[in-house]
Amino acid sequence: MTPASTLAALTVAAVLALHAGGASAAEQTLATVVVEASAAQEIGIAESATEGAVTAKDLENRPLSRTGELLEAVPGVIVTQHSGDGKANQYFARGFNLDHGTDFRTTVLGMPVNMPTHAHGQGYTDLGFVIPELIGTIRYRKGPYYADVGDFAAVGSAAIDYVPSLDRGLLKIEAGQHGYKRTLLANSAAIGSGSLLYAIDATGQDGPWDNPERFRRFNGVLSYSVRSGMDSVRTVAMASQSSWNATDQVPLRALQAGLVGRYGAIDPSDGGNTARFSVSTQWERRYRDGALKVNAYLVQSRFELFSNFTYALDDPVNGDQFSQSERRVVAGVDTQRTWQHRLAGLDMETTIGLQTRQDKLSPVALYATVDRRRLATIREDHVTERSMGFFLTNTTQWTPRLRTIAGVRTDTYQFDVASAIPANSGRVNSSITSPKFSAVFAARPDTELYLNWGRGFHSNDARGVTGTVDPRTGAGIDSHGDPIQPATPLVKALGTELGVRHAGLIPGLDTSLSIWRLDLASELVFSGDAGTTEASRPSHRQGIEVASRYATHAGWIVDASLAWSHARFANNDSAGQYIPGALERTASIGIGGESGRWSGGLRVRYFGGRALTEDNAVRSSPSTLVNAKVGYALTRTVKLTAEVLNLLGSDASDIDYYYASRLRSEQSAVTDIHTHPAEPRSLRLGMVVRM
Repeated sequence: MTPASTLAALTVAAVLALHAGGASAAEQTLATVVVEASAAQEIGIAESATEGAVTAKDLENRPLSRTGELLEAVPGVIVTQHSGDGKANQYFARGFNLDHGTDFRTTVLGMPVNMPTHAHGQGYTDLGFVIPELIGTIRYRKGPYYADVGDFAAVGSAAIDYVPSLDRGLLKIEAGQHGYKRTLLANSAAIGSGSLLYAIDATGQDGPWDNPERFRRFNGVLSYSVRSGMDSVRTVAMASQSSWNATDQVPLRALQAGLVGRYGAIDPSDGGNTARFSVSTQWERRYRDGALKVNAYLVQSRFELFSNFTYALDDPVNGDQFSQSERRVVAGVDTQRTWQHRLAGLDMETTIGLQTRQDKLSPVALYATVDRRRLATIREDHVTERSMGFFLTNTTQWTPRLRTIAGVRTDTYQFDVASAIPANSGRVNSSITSPKFSAVFAARPDTELYLNWGRGFHSNDARGVTGTVDPRTGAGIDSHGDPIQPATPLVKALGTELGVRHAGLIPGLDTSLSIWRLDLASELVFSGDAGTTEASRPSHRQGIEVASRYATHAGWIVDASLAWSHARFANNDSAGQYIPGALERTASIGIGGESGRWSGGLRVRYFGGRALTEDNAVRSSPSTLVNAKVGYALTRTVKLTAEVLNLLGSDASDIDYYYASRLRSEQSAVTDIHTHPAEPRSLRLGMVVRM
């Protein structure tokens, strides 16, 4: 049996009868039973082989260069950055270049992070407001097999949850190369019958860039949790603000000619600023036969980004810099009721849920700029996007070994766009129904087999859904001379998966294997960089994933994953069948834990090569990065830490693209690889004080 030191504490709410004579519902009390179980042990719980949980213990000694890299704790996920640290990361998984989050849904304390109709990209997922030290769990699920998640979840989803309180207060001070500095203060206190948790986090750095990044970010959290009888309530307020200079990708020809250094910028005025403020409340009531959960949230955000990817291609005089800007208010309520019951002698659990959301953007805009000064308005739109999703899920235990999970989800969307270009205004309604089915067979007490099938979807940018005119030219035709057609509002996805999970070959070892396929009806997306809709073709992807986690008797955790993906366009075209940027192979292995006064973690991540063109004639190079962290406890309350990022000093690329651009010294456009380098070896030192 795995030692308790390596086990995660799972809190399970249980309703207990007061005495054998029976009790009324009012007389029942809610007890808290703490069950010790391996965080990776999903036997009897999971619906697929690619579902799992990452706990605070898994993250404690994990080296991180950016907050978004928390999602690399999900097997097979790669997180990079092609701009300043205040901007959302670039995500890759299951044969997808997910851009900034499309097709991978992320929530924090039940609040959706993906932003539809975002100024910079559909499904934009900025995790910069998250404070890693407050995370209790990251629960992840792959594939469109789950009825309780809708938009942006075709590839998978991750739900990040904070702890309601801290055993001891925390003061962390860090400093490192390239002007890195961070201070975190977090603590909790009992107030009334509940617990108040608060945290303040300030981070800054210049990075290795020739043009100093001057990145500044401030995060704050205030949370109050209370449990009373059958009810538990948690209210959380969050605030985050960031500003930065950006060194975006540069053309390979400029590097080879010495026109710019490895960490140089073509346009040093690129950068941005962003802010996010939210308040949310989670309420749960437990009954003898199940539970009722309600989650309500309100998010206000602003975003402004200055970018120049083509330099002087469109405007040789002023350059091609543009600004993407938005102000947004998001409001939503999620409600679900679960019942445990019996029907025809079978044990069942049934859940119904209703999820509503409204995004109001006033406005979302694209401007031509130079040195962050606006020259012209390309487009300004006021958008209201509403959605409502209803889902039903039933789990039936047919035999002691066989259970099924059947579900259906119906989503209805309303896109309302008031554009400064009247021809791009309009209102569109759309709906989609997504059935789901999973079967789980317990071949042995330590082995489960999974069969999963499901439909999912992602929404398209509202501006693309109503747009019929190119905002740059005012014409109704695109760059290829074809008429501009409004985008499909909701794009279908179809996924299937076979998997197996085994625990117990070696005590503490959990391993899963899955074979999967995912088809998209269309990769039609709105291009925030261009301000127009760009159509792509139907696609299919398939692959294999293997993931293992081993909790040693000494209290150390070893995890490893290997993922292979095959991504192709589904129809024939002379341009080729490869999907540019599609991830093909990834692998990772890591170890972390404590031994006496010492603690630490080591991670190796392999990011495979990718086709950059549809004919596979141009490819990116694979890369391997190694990060390490070590800590030494001076006393029971004081620990010193050292973190080395890119330990081997690899000259890798974080991202590669292939497109046409024009430097000011050039007479015409040149199609070339554009690359953004991984940061060089960096040392960070820290002190952690437990209060």
